[in-house]
Amino acid sequence: MTNPTPTAQLSAAGVSIWLDDLSRERLSSGSLQKLIDEKNVVGVTTNPSIFQAAITSSNDYKAKIAELAAQGAGLEDTITELTTTDVADACDLFAQIAAATNGVDGRVSIEVDPRLAWDTDGTIAEAKNLYKKVDKDNVLIKIPATLEGLKAITAVLGEGISVNVTLIFSLERYRAVINAFQTGLELAKDNGHDLSKIHSVASFFVSRVDTEIDKRLDAIGTPAAKALKGKAGLANARLAFQAYEKLFSTERWVVLAEAGARPQRPLWASTGVKDPAYPDTLYVTELAANGIVNTMPEKTLDATFDHGVVTGDTLTGTYTKANTVLTALENLGVSYNNVVALLESEGLDKFVASWNELLADVEGALAAARRAA
Repeated sequence: MTNPTPTAQLSAAGVSIWLDDLSRERLSSGSLQKLIDEKNVVGVTTNPSIFQAAITSSNDYKAKIAELAAQGAGLEDTITELTTTDVADACDLFAQIAAATNGVDGRVSIEVDPRLAWDTDGTIAEAKNLYKKVDKDNVLIKIPATLEGLKAITAVLGEGISVNVTLIFSLERYRAVINAFQTGLELAKDNGHDLSKIHSVASFFVSRVDTEIDKRLDAIGTPAAKALKGKAGLANARLAFQAYEKLFSTERWVVLAEAGARPQRPLWASTGVKDPAYPDTLYVTELAANGIVNTMPEKTLDATFDHGVVTGDTLTGTYTKANTVLTALENLGVSYNNVVALLESEGLDKFVASWNELLADVEGALAAARRAA
């Protein structure tokens, strides 16, 4: 009998491996199915940047855009049709996994228009529209964890819709996300929904924390500063897992769990290593524990499959050391609150910029199709 691959070992340790990418080519070529079969992928996440790259860098969408142009479709409706079709088809691909795991895995995420990140009512309406448009039980609607997004998360969950909360950087915001989730389940219960059918993940971003903090440590330049490089992202995520353990063991949660609720799983996002000096599997093997999700770009997935060293649970019991790292950073003048606020702002700006590029490119494609008709 052959030895299990590192991704199989990771899966056996209770980590759900999701791919952070989706395109029409992945679906039509069978490459996504191959990752399911060979590298233990059990879900997919998308974001505005992923769709912008997929739609504008290939000819796979040209015929559909021409068809929509002939039908007189507008720009926004065209983009919705292209993205939700890919997500619905991916949901079908993962349907067996979703059924086998009672909906825990086999999930495909689609994000609301990022320009709505500061608009609670707009986000709620868009989330409902996407959920209805995809029309698959195993879809997750992604909502950014802005202050305005928190209320939307509660409202959408209250409608019985499963949610992926995204762009979480700070521990304080993560605790607020968990509160929004539990409030949403309480609302869903009052509304008569089956709590066992409502699923959620909280996407906590990792590598971007190191990128920003390492830049500040390099500017300080002391040996003490350089010794802390590459440690903040892991420390932050480990303390998030501590918060998860605490807030899903309260009396409030016990009441919900007894009513059939499932916990909102932590999901590690932004797990591709940005600094080549660090191991390329750093944010995978060092953040493993039963019951978490790690969504990986294909490069990170391939690295993990090829040479990841899986040693089991690398989260539980790491909290004292993680606190020490964040305290040392503050003592050096690196403001945690400043960093996480900046990263949220930059993350949203990036998604809005990608969405605007997508709008412009699809608008051009629609115009070209109409001229050619």
